[in-house]
Amino acid sequence: MEHITIDDFAKVKIQVGHILGAEIIEGSDKLIKLSVDFGEEAPRQVLSGIRAYVSLDELVGRKYLFVTNLKPRTMMGMESQAMILGAGGGDEPFAIFAPTNESVDPGAVIR
Repeated sequence: MEHITIDDFAKVKIQVGHILGAEIIEGSDKLIKLSVDFGEEAPRQVLSGIRAYVSLDELVGRKYLFVTNLKPRTMMGMESQAMILGAGGGDEPFAIFAPTNESVDPGAVIR
């Protein structure tokens, strides 16, 4: 395992995001397009390869943790502006990380 410093970790911005909408991306077996409120002027578009693990109903209206300062990435001609945090997948159980306190506002920074 490669170790990083606390300064390296401090560069990663993890925020609470409230999922406003979710839709299946035509032509992809894995991707879902999310509209996510981070307490900014407009929601961000986030693409995630979690289609096999969650239903759209499990996502919409709930809050999850996202890395929000990654360089935007284009997939299937669409830009993803953050990354949802999760663990598992494949043959393992899958979980998306959510704040334990639902009253946390969208955009709250995890420290």
